[in-house]
Amino acid sequence: MKKIRVGSGAGYAGDRLEPALELMERGNLDYISFECLAERTIAIAQQQKLMDPKKGYNGLLEHRMDKVLPLAYKNKIKVITNMGAANPQSAVDVICKMAEEKGLKGLKVAGVYGDDFFNQLNKYQDATVWETGRPLSQLDGEVVSANVYMGIDGIVEALENGADIIVTGRVSDPALFLAPLVYEFGWDINNYDLMGKGTLVGHLLECGGQSAGGYYAEPGKKNVERLWELGFPLVEVDENGDFIITKVEGSGGVVNKDTCIEQMIYEIHNPKEYLTPDCIADFSNVTFKDIAKDVVEVKGATGREKPQTLKASLGYKDCFIGEGEISYGGPGCLERAKLAAEIVEKRLELTNVKYDEIKIDFIGINSIYKNQGRVYNTPEEIRLRIAARTKSKYDAVQIGNEVETLYTNGPAGGGGATKTVSEIVSVASILINRNDVEAKVIYKEVL
Repeated sequence: MKKIRVGSGAGYAGDRLEPALELMERGNLDYISFECLAERTIAIAQQQKLMDPKKGYNGLLEHRMDKVLPLAYKNKIKVITNMGAANPQSAVDVICKMAEEKGLKGLKVAGVYGDDFFNQLNKYQDATVWETGRPLSQLDGEVVSANVYMGIDGIVEALENGADIIVTGRVSDPALFLAPLVYEFGWDINNYDLMGKGTLVGHLLECGGQSAGGYYAEPGKKNVERLWELGFPLVEVDENGDFIITKVEGSGGVVNKDTCIEQMIYEIHNPKEYLTPDCIADFSNVTFKDIAKDVVEVKGATGREKPQTLKASLGYKDCFIGEGEISYGGPGCLERAKLAAEIVEKRLELTNVKYDEIKIDFIGINSIYKNQGRVYNTPEEIRLRIAARTKSKYDAVQIGNEVETLYTNGPAGGGGATKTVSEIVSVASILINRNDVEAKVIYKEVL
């Protein structure tokens, strides 16, 4: 029976590179996929593209490809990634130029795009925004990007046309891993049980080191060896969609039934109805079996017909956040930090700084759990953080400035002050008709 080996090269835009290279060198891979595109990431990439039409792809594209391309060429590993972000076309040019400089003749690079539907937004002004429950027309902020989660179609087309390196814009995370299985095994895309199995493959791999113990580790309860050398997971998939998940022998981390279960239920609302562009996957009958050290057998995923709508993420200019921090240490540090917070609030009122929301944290006491009374021992140090959402950059600047002035204006003993201002691009989600989106593919070969 034919088997395909697929590795996870990254779980987010800034992920480590060494585990991916280890997989490419020692994992006997057929494919490696790099998932690098969060919802907010593509909105920021769209803004970069507006400032420079040649930009808008992942900022670590060159860094990764410098090491990945020679290994892929040498070991005949196909690479699939969404590092194209807002500009897959430019990403293709960058990759080809790098490949030419390295003498990788004959390498075929494809770019998959078509997810950008900014120019179609007018027809969706009545669409309900998930986060607000109100029509898109009432969204409070300038929309700067609109990208649809596409499925496997463009990636499969690129593979059918001989692409070695495929760089996409916005596609669903599992699609990066499902597509090579559909291509290699000739799966019928209307066989939704197979689509469900392949979607589970993608879901277990898409977050990089998480399935190999990264997000699982908890000292004293769930110990994981050598997290500083965490290996990324890989799968070996059979034609029927059953598979094993493992990692390179000798790498850090752990792959077992528990790490897989935790990853399977990560970021999905309903394991019985995981909606993707390619199917509605059902993970409710999945079984995991430890069959060797760091080797888990996975069976039981199924699926149903794909939805007729697709999720779209809109990036919009929401607000500014002004932030300031300062530390207090020694006896009475919490009391002094509370006085400092009161001073800043009064100062903002006196100077007429306008904000929509303010958050005051005593880090170490209540920055995660908002229960200021939960102090069991007298703290030896406190870090005060004050942040506020504002409509204007000017007001945001004043937040950090007022925290910084605590240095000399009291209370006693403040130090280590910092301040930042950020323009916030938030994400709004709507559903669109899948017929309004069509994947397109461009090709370029290294001569």
